[in-house]
Amino acid sequence: MTLFVDTSVWSLAFRRDQASAAPEVGILRHALESGETIVVTGLVLQELLQGFSGPKARKDIVDRFAALPLLAPNRRDHIDAADLRNRCRRAGLQIGTIDAVIAQLCIRHDLMLLTTDNDFVLAARHCALRVWTMEH
Repeated sequence: MTLFVDTSVWSLAFRRDQASAAPEVGILRHALESGETIVVTGLVLQELLQGFSGPKARKDIVDRFAALPLLAPNRRDHIDAADLRNRCRRAGLQIGTIDAVIAQLCIRHDLMLLTTDNDFVLAARHCALRVWTMEH
């Protein structure tokens, strides 16, 4: 199973103050230790760099992400992400632009999304997005 790890999980994993007990962080650690394929997109990298301050944190994030495949959305992804966002909005669910792009990348590349953001769970009801749950 190839995982796409969302900003929410990376943020918990990179915290220095205390180790996170979130099961998603445990899944991320296990995947990293066992050599499973983990992918991200530049949007996740950017969100992390914007959320952590200081040159040490920046270097740590940049260094760790250098080893991960980085997916870049293409024109079709942006069009499909807009359609996905509009479909969710018609169903009464507001998801952000970045979340729609992430969901679309996961759908196109058949990736399992590892996230703590419940908006993705709700969005998955309206599209082919696969979100990791405890049942996986």
